[in-house]
Amino acid sequence: MRVLRNKPRSAWQAAVVALATIAFSASMALAAPPKTIDPGKLTIGMNGDMPMTQLKDGKLSGTDGELMVWVANKLGLTPAPQQMDWAAEIQSTKDGKLDIMHGAMGWLEARTKIMILSEPIYYFGTLLAQKTDTNYHTFADMKGKKVGTVNGFTLVPELKTVDGIGEVKLYDTSDGVMQDLVAGRIDIAILDPPLMQYAISQHPDWKLHQLPVDPDPKYPVMSTKYNVIFGIDKNEPELAAAVDAAIKEMWAQCLNVKAMANYGMGDKAWFVPPEKNPRIGVDRPADYKAPTADHCFK
Repeated sequence: MRVLRNKPRSAWQAAVVALATIAFSASMALAAPPKTIDPGKLTIGMNGDMPMTQLKDGKLSGTDGELMVWVANKLGLTPAPQQMDWAAEIQSTKDGKLDIMHGAMGWLEARTKIMILSEPIYYFGTLLAQKTDTNYHTFADMKGKKVGTVNGFTLVPELKTVDGIGEVKLYDTSDGVMQDLVAGRIDIAILDPPLMQYAISQHPDWKLHQLPVDPDPKYPVMSTKYNVIFGIDKNEPELAAAVDAAIKEMWAQCLNVKAMANYGMGDKAWFVPPEKNPRIGVDRPADYKAPTADHCFK
């Protein structure tokens, strides 16, 4: 669950992107590729966590990766993926060393301060991974339980405050969390939902499943449903507008639904936005309507 900290992007920057999006949408088919760090190329940050991103035979793939490649091609840009750890992705985008970053990247108000955040490509909330013989789906279910997650995830401070939680075990990697869940050393794991779902589909012998946690206003971070987005260099509003226009077309053609389904995530829940969208009033106007894929499931 790739989530971070602090403050909103300024109103003028949001307005610039909005105006650029309108202009770009009208001329997208005829326009030259947008300005990027390396002309003609899209320098892309990724960390290689599947099913979201991977480099295979030098090519970017995965749920988010395939969509990123489609966007780059749509804009007339050659994808130039750069693999690095998550913290380095954020810093490199902030410093203007990457045009764009991705990989189960959740929208947070904090991130609007340091980069431009795209339209969503799908959505997810907090899911509790567990053995198939349990049905944990509330915060009360964590009472007395050992819950594992990755050190640095934004939910960690809040997780530690859950009433009656037995133990919060922090790991350096998602693999470590999954190994202990399979071995029974922890009762519940909280990881990037796409990564966990992909692991479950690849290893049915693990006998795991994951269930959405019931929202509770006492725990707002873990009760949030996230917009999964791309993060773009804040000095590239033209690129951001172009990416947003391409993503709108992606939704219209159900390309995100198809890409997710290829990795075992074709359920409609991945494409239902949060009822109360936290972007409104921050980097989206009051009348903003988040994209949905209802037409893809008819």
